[in-house]
Amino acid sequence: MSRVVVIGATGHVGSYLVPRLVRAGHEVVALTRGQRDPYVAAAEWPSVERVTVDREREDAAGVFGERIAALAADAVVDMLCFTPESARQLVEALRATRPLLLHCGTIWVHGPAARVPVTEDEPRTAFGEYGAGKVAIESLLHRETLGGGVPSVVLHPGHITGPWPSITPAGNVDLDVWRRLASGEPLALPDLGLGVLHHVHADDVAQAFELALGRPAAIGSSFHVVAEQAMTLRGLAEGVAGWFGRKPMIELVDWAEFERRVGAEHARITLDHVGRGVAASIDRAREILGYRPRYTSLQALHESVRWLAANGHVELDADSF
Repeated sequence: MSRVVVIGATGHVGSYLVPRLVRAGHEVVALTRGQRDPYVAAAEWPSVERVTVDREREDAAGVFGERIAALAADAVVDMLCFTPESARQLVEALRATRPLLLHCGTIWVHGPAARVPVTEDEPRTAFGEYGAGKVAIESLLHRETLGGGVPSVVLHPGHITGPWPSITPAGNVDLDVWRRLASGEPLALPDLGLGVLHHVHADDVAQAFELALGRPAAIGSSFHVVAEQAMTLRGLAEGVAGWFGRKPMIELVDWAEFERRVGAEHARITLDHVGRGVAASIDRAREILGYRPRYTSLQALHESVRWLAANGHVELDADSF
């Protein structure tokens, strides 16, 4: 049994990972910013040690890394590191004991794809604060490991999906997309509907983190963690409409018309997602971690839409699909 500290334990992935670790026999310390419940209830939570901490405040004070080191973990799972400064503080505090550090990255370390499927060896071409920050963290952690410091593994999930609002077949978070597909109303899609999204269910991401704990060969490497296949916008739209016995009424429009119909913010989010065109390979995760995603993109989205319907976020009958 190992003592595992999970930072961000009640978030999307942590809600599934913590019960997995308990079932596997690990002693788990769950760090959260507040007292919110996990996204998914599980019988294992009463056996978990809970610690409340404001990472942003403690990072600013320069004490967060010391707090984690004091927990004397065999492994630390960091779901909530977004800047290289935060990562540096953590690894400097952990060097004395060198627990395994598992970091949650993102497939957004990749910019617009030149070759698909995209492998972990592709040059990092991320743009924007989030993606560029994750690239810098990944580089820092790999240098640390290669230099004989804290051993680390970086896992890069796709669009994490589960019982919460998820990225729609229009590449944004516009809840009206689901209603349109269910009711047979027209749905505007840009770029011939061929933009690519690569979803992954949160429990499959949790699976990969659990596997990485027991794979020494993974140390010093990065892994994509996504569904078996990426899907195009129109493919996702067809799949979702099929849940309701329909064919989607897709209207292919240019970007200017798409923005006019959906609004500037939804259009911006869509462009952020499909502008990369990342269909990520999971060959390395399959070979080294033994990763086997349980959910396809559509299966993961099905759970999300049923949750939206059951909780009154979209006007659909959750028992009808």
